[in-house]
Amino acid sequence: MTSPELAEEVLDDLELLRARDPRGLLPAVAGAGAQVRETTRLTEEAGLERVTDGGRPRGLIIVGRREGAVAASVLRALLGPSSPVTVDVVPGPALPVWAGPSDIAVVATRTGAGSYAVNPAYEAARRGVSLVGIGAEDAPLHAACATARSPYVALPSSRVQHTTLWSLLTPMLRLATGLGLLGEGVADIEGVATALDETAGECGPARESFVNPAKTLALELLDALPVIAAEGPLAGAAATRVADQLATLAGLPVTGFRLPDQRVAACAVLGGPLAPRDGDDFFRDRSDDEGRRLRLLTIRDPDAGGHDGAGEREPRSADEALQQVLRTAATNNIPVSGLAEHGDPLRFGRLPRLARQVAVADFGAVYLALALDSERASPG
Repeated sequence: MTSPELAEEVLDDLELLRARDPRGLLPAVAGAGAQVRETTRLTEEAGLERVTDGGRPRGLIIVGRREGAVAASVLRALLGPSSPVTVDVVPGPALPVWAGPSDIAVVATRTGAGSYAVNPAYEAARRGVSLVGIGAEDAPLHAACATARSPYVALPSSRVQHTTLWSLLTPMLRLATGLGLLGEGVADIEGVATALDETAGECGPARESFVNPAKTLALELLDALPVIAAEGPLAGAAATRVADQLATLAGLPVTGFRLPDQRVAACAVLGGPLAPRDGDDFFRDRSDDEGRRLRLLTIRDPDAGGHDGAGEREPRSADEALQQVLRTAATNNIPVSGLAEHGDPLRFGRLPRLARQVAVADFGAVYLALALDSERASPG
C-alpha cells in the first residue's frame, strides 16, 4: 500500500502527475464548467423544440448506463415525488413494453454506439415514441436519430471517458425546462458551470495538498474502506457517482447508504466487526496499521427535508438520520470526511452545490488513481 507521505509527494509533483495521466483525466475534470457551457450551446443547436413543442409527456424514459444513469437519477431527484411525469431509467437495449407515443425516450451515452444505445432509438421510432439522442459526433446513434428526424446532441470527440456526466445531464435539464417540468432557477445551468469552474480552481493540480480539498480527500481514502452516507435522493445520486468513480479509477470498494431509509444498515456497518477494536485510540499513530479502515464519507443535501413518507419511526428526516450515523461513527472512533464542506457550501443553490460535491469527488478519485499509479496500468 502506498504510504501517505509518498502519495503526497506524487500529488504535489506536476510533472509526475502528467506522466501518470496518459488519458488526460485531470484536464478533463478541470474543464467540466466549460463542458457544461459547450453542451448547452450544442443542445440549443440540436433543436429540442421538435420534442418539447408536443407538450408534456406521460413519462420520460432515459436509456443510460453509468454516467447516463447517474444523470437520469439527478434529474429524477430534482423533479421529486410530486413530478407530473414518471421518470424511468433503463439500461437498454430494449424499451419498456408500455412505452408509446405519449412518452419521450432519451438515449444518453458518451459514445453513441453499441446495441444498448442504437436499438432503443430505432425501437422508439418504430413505436412512435418521441426520441432525443445524446452521443458522439457521427456515431450510429446519430444516424438513428437522423432517420427518425429526432434531435441529437452531438458531443465532441474530445470528451474523455469517466468525465462526461455533465455532457449527458445538461441536455436532460434543458429538456425538462423546455417541457415545463423544472424552473430555470432549479435547473441552474450557469450556476452549475460557475460552481464547477470555482471548484476546479480550488482542486487543480497546482494547488498543494494541504490547501486542496480533493487531494486531501484522496489522501484520506488512501488506506480507507469508505462508507458513504447520502442525505436524501439527490445526494444519493451523487453517492452512486462517487462509488463508481472510486471503483473504476482507483479500484476502491465502496459501500453506500441513502438516508433516511438505510439508516439502520449504515449504523450497523459503522458499529459492526470492521469498526475499530474496543479501546482504540483515535489519535494514535496509525502508520504501522495494516489493512484498510472504515471511513465515513458524508454527502449533504440540506434541502432534502421532509419525512420518508412511510410511517417510519424516528428519526424520520434525512438530516436526523445523518446525525445518528455521525454519532455512531464518533462512538466507534471512525473518522469522517464531509464531501465539499469547505468554504461556505450554503451560498450555492441546490444543483450547483451538487456539482461542487461531484467535482471534488471526481478530482479526488483521479488523484487517488494517480497516487496509486493505476492509470498507466489500466487497459482504459
